Amino acid sequence: MAQTRARGAEEFDAVVPARAQPRAPEQDFQPPWWLRNRHLQSMLASVAVRRGPIVRRAHALLRAQQELLLECGEGVRLQCWRSSGAAGGPPVVVLHGWEGSAESLYVLSLSQQLFERGFDVFRLNLRDHGETHHLNRGLFHSCRLPEVCGALRAVQRLTGQPLRLVGFSLGGNFLLRAAAQARTDRLDLAHVVAVSPVLEPHATLRALEDGFRGYALYFARKWWRSLRKKEALWPQEYDLRELRGTHDLRRLTAELIDRYADFASLDEYLHGYAITGSRLATLEVPALVITSLDDPIIPAKDLERLARPASLRILTTRRGGHCGFLERLTGPTWAERRIIAEFTLTLDPREDRNASAEELA
Repeated sequence: MAQTRARGAEEFDAVVPARAQPRAPEQDFQPPWWLRNRHLQSMLASVAVRRGPIVRRAHALLRAQQELLLECGEGVRLQCWRSSGAAGGPPVVVLHGWEGSAESLYVLSLSQQLFERGFDVFRLNLRDHGETHHLNRGLFHSCRLPEVCGALRAVQRLTGQPLRLVGFSLGGNFLLRAAAQARTDRLDLAHVVAVSPVLEPHATLRALEDGFRGYALYFARKWWRSLRKKEALWPQEYDLRELRGTHDLRRLTAELIDRYADFASLDEYLHGYAITGSRLATLEVPALVITSLDDPIIPAKDLERLARPASLRILTTRRGGHCGFLERLTGPTWAERRIIAEFTLTLDPREDRNASAEELA
């Protein structure tokens, strides 16, 4: 560990042991002074002004995409967009966060860079995300891990190759859980990277309630937009009139879980998708968690509650917010460049690739 450390990094030494933290935070991500605020990093990651440049850069990815409806078991179908390069490179599944989609800016930006380097890119939509509310009768919740594993098996059957996985926020949480049970779920995984993954849902809910009010309102608005679509498409199943106007995330979650899911309590539900405790103890797949100490939604202190299998590495930065890691307003983020380097440098020599390590410097 570096001898000279910022105060936040010093406090964090007790949380992340040296073996789990390959570099001192201040050596990894250094945004310009005007991008050091954690809320700015978090909010700019999805701001509309970035969409135009990112979509333009992703033109080749979007032009090559094909829609897949993956059979995930028990009649569940999930939508996936595949962009396969001519080289037929290694497959990568990219998964968005809660109320994001395969069209989220961070998904498009990373996917285009992977596509340019010859990877076979699969942008997966969780149930009821994107425009997929019509595909499945049941409502999305964060414990629907079996269908995500089913989607990964479907991609695996299509490609016949080990999968690399990248997830953001809740998507990172899903993919770490999937990787931890890869052996029992017959998943052939080469690598997983989780950016700002949800660690302890109880703590994240409290952070949304007690922190900057804008985050809770943002997620509540997006969630209601999704719920209204579900209600309109399945009117015999859902009647949400009594809940309209409710923007309290705790109350809304509790009500929906009570009405439409098989959980005894809100506490049981939240515990069901936590990755703290022993949840990652069975992780055998090489895995990297990228997260920042100043994340306003995912408290960094919960990293000390993760199991530490030898396959898990944790990279922390002093700054970066939630899924931010912006070095400038447009262009690839620091986290995206780390993911590209991670996947490229760990390619088996027999695997096809279009980029060398030098190209990523």
